[in-house]
Amino acid sequence: MTTLNLQRFTRVETLRAIKQELLAEFLQPYNDFFQSRGVSLAPQEDSGELDCKTLVNVFMHPDADTPDGLADALYFIHEMATTDGMDQLMEEAEKSAIRIAYHPGSTPEDIAIQVWLADREIVERKHAEQFLTRPKSFEYYQSEDEPTSIAKLKNDTLRGIEKNLDDWFEKKKRGRTSRVFAYPRGAETWFLVRHGEPYKREGSIKDGESSSVFYRPETFDVVVYNETIGEIRVSASTLGEKKLYRQTFGRHFFGDANFFPGTGKYTLDPLKSDGEAALVCSDVEGLEWVLLKELHFYWGGQFREVEIRKADDVLASFSRNGHNIHENARLIRAKFQVKFENAKNPRTLIIRPPNVANFTRDGDSVIGEVWLTRRGFVLNVPTEENENTPQ
Repeated sequence: MTTLNLQRFTRVETLRAIKQELLAEFLQPYNDFFQSRGVSLAPQEDSGELDCKTLVNVFMHPDADTPDGLADALYFIHEMATTDGMDQLMEEAEKSAIRIAYHPGSTPEDIAIQVWLADREIVERKHAEQFLTRPKSFEYYQSEDEPTSIAKLKNDTLRGIEKNLDDWFEKKKRGRTSRVFAYPRGAETWFLVRHGEPYKREGSIKDGESSSVFYRPETFDVVVYNETIGEIRVSASTLGEKKLYRQTFGRHFFGDANFFPGTGKYTLDPLKSDGEAALVCSDVEGLEWVLLKELHFYWGGQFREVEIRKADDVLASFSRNGHNIHENARLIRAKFQVKFENAKNPRTLIIRPPNVANFTRDGDSVIGEVWLTRRGFVLNVPTEENENTPQ
């Protein structure tokens, strides 16, 4: 968990603003801990409220003896006790048929605590959801099979993924703390993976003496499956984590750890940078000519737009009409017509970056790979020498 921040719980007026019966119910599972700190969770006779002043003192001085469950609960309540968080939790509670005792004086803390007591999974899920929009860099892996819908999302499947992830994270000194949250979004399914990082040590002061605090930071990774193009993309910190997600999600949803091959071998960028020159084959023995017959653009956006351009000669058509392939266009599939020497009819070559090349005949690949390499369609493949190397 990230460094504990209990700012909301270190002000007496904030604790008093929470419905006291609700606060007592929320804290009751940790009654032994509070008793050890000299705090009673029973209402005071004179005010009918909890001893908020003493509670604040406990929250202001969390230490190694603070129960993990309490620290987690306070962390999530703190994070979601905002106006926006309250709206999200109430909407989700309504969808889940959870009754919330809401009245005009209810605070965000009241709502967050009620939902937590009813189903903590909702609070954790809505908290995690905010991290979906943060990743800026993805690595893409293309399935060699035709695009297919993901298997029906089941909790058992997600728990199985978590177990496999934890087996790896534990070996890498990151603990068995992973959680996977799924968010279907039309043709895409987004997965938010919350897990721990290696322990950190920070200096602290305890009873006036220098001491240390150990804690395990948390981090969030994102895995997205696009069923329109049969692709998975991963935002994670290291090569090892990217490989882990690619193989684990392939195994659990498609029954094959290598459903998304990790080798990024092909690119269609020469079509953007070189135009018709990218199809030159006069320097490749065994080839007579190459034409681009079909090109797929992925524009994404709200409707996951895919544009397909077909012609007897796509690049010649572009040139005649004064069109260029924009340098920022994402090319996801190209179909070439290739005329081999001594072959009666031309044959088809399909490239789907980053790792798929389909030849009409297996034997075509020998000459075809030579042409692809010379024209720049084949990448220099990086090695995974150190799976913990940051990317």
